[in-house]
Amino acid sequence: MKKTFWLLLLSVYALHSFAQTEDRIITEIDTMPFQNSAHHWYDIFEPQNIFNPILNQPRFDPSEITAIADNIILYQKDNGGWPKNYDMRAILTSEQKKLIRSKKNITNTTFDNSTTYSHVDCLANVYRATKNKKYKAACLKGLDFILSAQYTNGGWPQYFPLEDNYSNCITYNDDVMTGILSVFNNIINNAPAYSFLDARRRKKIKIAFDKGMHCVLATQINDNNKLTGWCQQYDPVTLAPAWARKFEPPSICNRESATLVLFLMTINNPSKELIDAIQGAVRWFNDSKILYTRVKTITAPTIVYKVRKSSTDKIVVTDSAAPPIWARYYELKTERPLFCNRDGKVVYTLAEVERERRDGYGWYVYDPKLVLNKYPEWQKKYAPDNDVLAPRSKEM
Repeated sequence: MKKTFWLLLLSVYALHSFAQTEDRIITEIDTMPFQNSAHHWYDIFEPQNIFNPILNQPRFDPSEITAIADNIILYQKDNGGWPKNYDMRAILTSEQKKLIRSKKNITNTTFDNSTTYSHVDCLANVYRATKNKKYKAACLKGLDFILSAQYTNGGWPQYFPLEDNYSNCITYNDDVMTGILSVFNNIINNAPAYSFLDARRRKKIKIAFDKGMHCVLATQINDNNKLTGWCQQYDPVTLAPAWARKFEPPSICNRESATLVLFLMTINNPSKELIDAIQGAVRWFNDSKILYTRVKTITAPTIVYKVRKSSTDKIVVTDSAAPPIWARYYELKTERPLFCNRDGKVVYTLAEVERERRDGYGWYVYDPKLVLNKYPEWQKKYAPDNDVLAPRSKEM
């Protein structure tokens, strides 16, 4: 399997660790939420980064919790947020540290690639383990940044301060909304790592969480008179599905939707509206699965592109033993699997995607299977009289 696919799956499980309130003091950092950014730093050329890793950059062990937390504080910007696509475990050189300190006033702060909310959560856990007040102060500053970035309609953009591009949309891509709401839900449920929070911030976080959940319900796509999943991004004013990057069209996006629904299933005593949203999404995942299909990675001549190097290609093959798979994107209204090139041209088979994007993006996913596996337990608890996966009787 491709490295990026496993990183996405790891991020799913890491996100849902936020919803746990287990009373334990950490002895090592859960580094999974930072893997996506680290992967970009080491494997993808990012021109906006102030420096790139040195050859064989050394890394801290996850048990070195204060060293990693000190890195997190070092990267924190003056406004309280963090930039993306660096490795929080990297043992930095003196020159690298000097560069970071010199750019703290540059506000390229984001929630993309599991940034900022993961840093906040890590700092809270390290403060609980060490009682060192610098970790508490940095955590509070990060929480205040997250609160300040929320739209009045409850959504969060990809970047804050806002930039004049698609990143100002309400963002589910790379689990921005899901990650923030997971941390806030953890706080609301009295996670021990956040026991230091004052009543004023707790009240603000509860209000922000409720607004965020309202936004989640308002943006679920009702297609052909039925609830389905969510788009990656939404217009911050109209809440209409919106383009992200040129190869990420308005559509029903099954990867981000699956992660979101897994989170929604962790919410205690869900409202009827939330139950209906989950039921609709579960039905959609079941109806949109693709059978007897496997994506195969094959060796191909090496090509060096502007942002990455490719030595493989991907093809779709028929396989009667293949588990269910899902397209990442489904076209609005027609519900056809769709794909896209960097020029924004929509196509309907992976073979029509140019190789750089065909090999460099996750066009097929397995994430909805995690939802379908979890559904029976959730359904028995919260919707015992309505199993949307039960065989449907034929109309007379």
